[in-house]
Amino acid sequence: MTSSATENESPASTDHLLHHPHHDGSTLYVPEQAPALGDVVNLRIFVPHDARGESGASAVTLRAVLDGEPHLAPAEQEESDASGTWWRAPLRLVNPVTRYRFLLTGPPESFAGAYAWLNATGIHRREVTDTADFRMISYPPTPDWVADAVVYQVFPDRFGRSAAADTRTPPMWARPAAWDDAVVHQGPRTPLQFFGGDLAGIVEHLDHVAELGATVLYLTPFFPAHSNHRYDASTFDRVDPSLGGDEAFTALVNAAHARGLRVMGDLTTNHTGDSHEWFLAAQADAEAPETAYYFFEKHPDDYASWFDLPSLPKLDHSSTALRRRMYEGADSVVSRWLTAGLDAWRIDVANMTGRYGAQDLAHDVARTLVATAREAKSDVWVLAEHGHDAGPDLQGDGWHGTMDYAGFTRPVWTWLGGAENSTRPFFGQPTASPVLGGIDVVTGMREVHAEMPWRAQTASTLHLDSHDLPRFRTATGGDGSGDISLRGREKHLVGTVLQLTMPGVPSIFAGDEIGLTGVDGEHSRTPFPWNRQQEWDTRTLEFYRLLIELRREYVALRRGGLRWVHVGDDSMTFLREHDGERILVHAARADHPPVILPSRALGIASADDLIPLLGERCTRAADYVLLPSGGPRAHVYRLTAEP
Repeated sequence: MTSSATENESPASTDHLLHHPHHDGSTLYVPEQAPALGDVVNLRIFVPHDARGESGASAVTLRAVLDGEPHLAPAEQEESDASGTWWRAPLRLVNPVTRYRFLLTGPPESFAGAYAWLNATGIHRREVTDTADFRMISYPPTPDWVADAVVYQVFPDRFGRSAAADTRTPPMWARPAAWDDAVVHQGPRTPLQFFGGDLAGIVEHLDHVAELGATVLYLTPFFPAHSNHRYDASTFDRVDPSLGGDEAFTALVNAAHARGLRVMGDLTTNHTGDSHEWFLAAQADAEAPETAYYFFEKHPDDYASWFDLPSLPKLDHSSTALRRRMYEGADSVVSRWLTAGLDAWRIDVANMTGRYGAQDLAHDVARTLVATAREAKSDVWVLAEHGHDAGPDLQGDGWHGTMDYAGFTRPVWTWLGGAENSTRPFFGQPTASPVLGGIDVVTGMREVHAEMPWRAQTASTLHLDSHDLPRFRTATGGDGSGDISLRGREKHLVGTVLQLTMPGVPSIFAGDEIGLTGVDGEHSRTPFPWNRQQEWDTRTLEFYRLLIELRREYVALRRGGLRWVHVGDDSMTFLREHDGERILVHAARADHPPVILPSRALGIASADDLIPLLGERCTRAADYVLLPSGGPRAHVYRLTAEP
């Protein structure tokens, strides 16, 4: 995103995104974070001076769509400094979701020129649609604690195995394996391989999670099922005896809470297993109430299922009885497990829940489920799985956020992918994704996030990988056998910096912090090698701890806005800004031409005002700052001067 890279740049500009006007949903720009209908919100926009030090705009106008009609209102100058001018415009919330953007005007030689729109994708000197407008939401906000969270994801069968596990008879479907056996990741035995990890085994290793700096323990499903992943539940009313049962659940929750860890459960609302008690009742009797829970074309064996897999019959959310049993009211599954100790839910296949053919009840399901969850626990967090663009499902009155595969994971993979011109296939696509330059990657990130309200983006999880993906370390340069190049390791660390410094909630899949590998999602579900610590990548482990500690220490990394400073093919640089605190992040995937930033535009006097928190110092050249140009490497700086 240099002057020759995008239409959004002024042709007269020969420098950086630092000269672009900026607004986002953080407190620096939207001081009122939880407004109600009828409230007036004082929106702020920063318009930098141009490269000559001249004003970037002579007038700013707020355009908001109220009751379906655009309204224009002039903004007023609030204050100016050497780097630019702050403008303020009041917005009255007429609708629960209010879209808005800004029109900037000025002399033809100014940055904005005579006419430029600023929306969530950036500055445009042309007409734009409303799709990427900023959004102001009046629905109840995300719980405050989520902004400070770091999630640690555990696959219960593979994280820890207690001595008690040896006393239990494995389920009939299971093919038992020793903890150090190779993971079966292809073929019919894949979901049947059973390592016997249990909840007590997780408790034994909670100190590792807490010492890493995580604040949320995310468990993939703990209900009885006929597979090791347990997404084919046979009941939602109890914990799988193979995991230790309900007593082990209570012990785990108590142990986690004692260490300051919240616990997130995983609920499949789109389908059950074909062994589920509801489905068995429905198949046994066409007149049973449970029959209405499913889509039977011809009873009992012709029914809709997830991806046409008969073992995963799809739920029909038009059934009032199903809704009451699963997520509506105090007696529902959702409410019961929150009352039992969970602090959050991750909703599996949320994008498909309530959708089948002409039926689309997805938003109604989300609203009802979140309302029930909030009644059970006022500060509950509800996260939705969504593998692609989740924006239309995140408009404020339902899911708090999504697993941000589209806006973070895929872009980061395409930037840090291992091969020279491609990275590993993503979510079953038939070909590998290309490796892209930073300009395309950041443009994609901005387009995805422009569809979300800021509060939804910041309540979404940032994944380098998960139990459904190859390990990120493998994606950055390895074959899954442990033969990872040094360059691949360094790119993994660059990705970790992005994960821990960008807006959103970092979510670490157990084992990433010690350098585990995996060629696909099933292969990535590796038993944690507690008894082989000599194989751990301790440098990576310490790096994770350092980054999580930086995130905890600096509020701008948790709650600040995101302002892009410079983007090239092999580097990306951005500011995280909060009241009284600014952090600059510079990430590089390879050696690159020097990034030279004007000190005045950064709001500092010289490179001496950039204090390194990670990586190398900057160098000074007259009125400019030169960032380090080596890679793969990442650098984090605290700006000591106020803008």
